[in-house]
Amino acid sequence: MITGVNTDVQYDGKVYHVQTEDGGLKNPVIITHCFINGAIIATKKTSYADIVRAECLTDVVKDLMKEQHKGMIEAVKTGKLTGKKEGEKFGEDIISKKSLDEVILDFLSKEDDKKNK
Repeated sequence: MITGVNTDVQYDGKVYHVQTEDGGLKNPVIITHCFINGAIIATKKTSYADIVRAECLTDVVKDLMKEQHKGMIEAVKTGKLTGKKEGEKFGEDIISKKSLDEVILDFLSKEDDKKNK
């Protein structure tokens, strides 16, 4: 088993913790979790069961871990784990051009339609 990798990444005012671990020969899987406030928000798993007999297994596993870890960090930095794109303001894609009264009337109209069906 290879020692894990941990990195804290700041994005949009929040700290994301990325952790990558090797399951070892009995469980030949590399697992990367991304946490925010202690909760897992994303996981990536890669099996290496097909290469456990390789002579240079340790080096290959280390490289796989680094790449997977780097990929999760990149996902954080580009906003893929938040549903936001870099530079986009939160909720920008759901802000309505309608007035509050129009939004409420639309909502109530749809609810009324559901009841009448």
